[in-house]
Amino acid sequence: MKLSNRLAYSIALATVFAAGISPAFSNPNYYAQSRQDDITIISNNIELNRAKNLARQAAEKINGGLGNYRAEASMHGTSAESPFVDNGNGSWTFTFKGYRPGSSVYFVETVVTVSRDGGVRVDYNGRIRN
Repeated sequence: MKLSNRLAYSIALATVFAAGISPAFSNPNYYAQSRQDDITIISNNIELNRAKNLARQAAEKINGGLGNYRAEASMHGTSAESPFVDNGNGSWTFTFKGYRPGSSVYFVETVVTVSRDGGVRVDYNGRIRN
């Protein structure tokens, strides 16, 4: 490690300790719980995002592929903003609409349930319901 890097790290470390903002020394129990919660949230977001992608891919396949079908934008964004319900049993159900490429009119509604282990079940794929 270069001398300038060592000096920069030493200054940064000294600043943290001098300011008293080290979470490890301020409240170790809170930090440990927060860290565990952060890990759980990240893990759940990864699983939910995977489930969202599997649901969208199932809809694309059942509706003739990307040449014939596009899922609504919420199925391409962040998983937390996708139209899902947590079933409480280790699965999520996604209900979303799709349209033909080049059109802005939705023509099909799809309901897909995805389990944590990656199992996919298309519950409904048909006319848009009210």
